[in-house]
Amino acid sequence: MDSSGEMRLPSFTLHRLPTLADHLGGGDRRAAAIPNPIAGHPLYHPSPSFFISATDVVLRDILFDASSASAGGGTLPTTAPGLPARSRSTRPACARPSSPAAGSAPARTPSSGSSSSGSGSSTACAPSSASATGTAGSTSTASEEPLPLEPAMVRHWHKAGGTAIGASRGGFDLARIVDGIERRGFNQVYAVGCDGTMRGLVEILREAWRRGLAVAVAGVPKTVDNDVGIIDRSFGFHTAVEEAQRAIAAAHVEAESAANGVGLVKLMGRSAGHIALHATLSRRDVDCCLIPEEDFYLRGPGGLFEFLHRRLKRNGHAVVVVAEGAGQRLIPRHTGGEQRRDGSGNPAFLDVGAWLKAELRAWWAEEHAGELLTVKYIDPTYMIRAVPANAADSLYCTLLAHSAIHGAMPGYTWFVPGPINGNYGYIPVEEEAEARNPVDTRDHKWAWVRSVTNQPTSFRARRTRPLPASTRLYEFATWIQIKSFKFQVPTTCLSSYYCL
Repeated sequence: MDSSGEMRLPSFTLHRLPTLADHLGGGDRRAAAIPNPIAGHPLYHPSPSFFISATDVVLRDILFDASSASAGGGTLPTTAPGLPARSRSTRPACARPSSPAAGSAPARTPSSGSSSSGSGSSTACAPSSASATGTAGSTSTASEEPLPLEPAMVRHWHKAGGTAIGASRGGFDLARIVDGIERRGFNQVYAVGCDGTMRGLVEILREAWRRGLAVAVAGVPKTVDNDVGIIDRSFGFHTAVEEAQRAIAAAHVEAESAANGVGLVKLMGRSAGHIALHATLSRRDVDCCLIPEEDFYLRGPGGLFEFLHRRLKRNGHAVVVVAEGAGQRLIPRHTGGEQRRDGSGNPAFLDVGAWLKAELRAWWAEEHAGELLTVKYIDPTYMIRAVPANAADSLYCTLLAHSAIHGAMPGYTWFVPGPINGNYGYIPVEEEAEARNPVDTRDHKWAWVRSVTNQPTSFRARRTRPLPASTRLYEFATWIQIKSFKFQVPTTCLSSYYCL
C-alpha cells in the first residue's frame, strides 16, 4: 500500500477447466458454438450483464495480507464463474444427461430434480433419456433400465425426504459404468456425492475420453457434514443443523427433568464437527461440545467427567453434544486393533455416543457411589437424513443444479459448481475431491462455542510440573479474553476484538 492508500493486487492464477472442444480437437467433431436460447426467450429479456464474458473470474480467496500483496508476492487463485454463457456447444435435441448419486442427505436430492427441470426450461432442452442411479457400480447405467427424469416426474421431489434416485456405498465398477454411458449415448453425466464420488467421477471421465467419447461430466457436492473444501457450504448442512437443534432441545428437557440428568446427543460429523458446532451455537443449551478436531480425555483431574460433575453440582443437569467422529481413538476395539472399513473404503466408526454413556455411568458408580445419575442418549442421525430440505437448502440445490447445467451446455467438463465467497464458480473435480474443510479450532467460531459452553480448551490431565511463567501468563490471558468476550465486550467491538 502506497502513501495515497492505494494497493496493487497480486496477479491472478486461473484454474482453467477443460472443455469438450479441447478433447474433440479440430475437424468435423469440434462442437460448434450455438447461441444460448435464453437470449431469445419471448418472456425474458436478459440485460447485457446477464451473461458471463470470457474474462470473468471468481476469486478463491478474498482475505489476504496487504503487505505481501503490495510487495508483489504470491498470486490469487481464481475459477470460472458459474453463470450462463452467451453460447454453448450442446444442441438441445442432443443433450442426454445421466445423474448417478451416492450417500444420503436431507431431502429427496432436489438438485437432481432441479437439473432435470432446468435443462428443460432455462436452456430449452428436453432430455430424452436421462437416468438416475446409485453409484453401487452405477450398475443400472450399464444393465438396468434407467429412470427417465422428465419434468413432470421430478416436479415435487424437493418437497419429500430421502432420495428418489438411490444411494449406496462401494461397488464402483468403472468398466460397466462407462459401457452403459456409451451404449445409451449419454453425453452429460451429473454425479451427486462427496469426495469419494468426485474421485470416481475423475476416473469415469478419463476412461470415457480414452474411448473417444464426447462426454461432459459435472459433480454436485453433497455431504451434510459440510466437510467439502473450497465451496462455502454443501447442501443439506443447514437442514441438518436445524433438525439437530430439535434433538438438543429434547435432551435439555430430559436432563432438566431428572436428578443429575445428563442429555447426550450424537450428531453427524465423521471428520468435521461443523453440525455439532453450529447446532451448539444456535441452541445455546449445551454444556460441552465434542468434535473430531479436538482431543479430549474422560477420567482424571481436568478430564471430561470431572467437568461434567462440576456442572451437575452447579446446575443440576448438563447437555453434551458429540460428533460421531470424535473420540474414536479412545474407544477400545476388539478386532485385533484393526479398524474395519465400509464399502467405500472409509473407516467404520464405532458408536461414540453409546460408549460415552457407558463410560460415564461406570465412572459415576466408582467415584460417586450412592448418588443418582440419569443419562438420556439421543441419536437423531436417520431422522435428520429423512427430513425434507428446508427453504435455504432447497433454494441452494436449485442454484447448484442450474450452475451445473450452464457449465455443461457451453462444453465445460470435469468441474464442480458451488458458491465461493458468495459467487458461484466452477472448480476442477480433482481439486474438489482432495479439498477438506475441517473445523478450524483457532478460528472465531470455536472461540464462540467455548464462550457459550464455558468448556476448557481441551479436556486433559493436569500437569505434574508447572509450566514456565510466560506460558502460564499466556494461558491466563487467553482465559481472560474468553471471559471478557462473553460478559464485557460490547457487540460493536466484536470484529475488532477478533482481529487483534
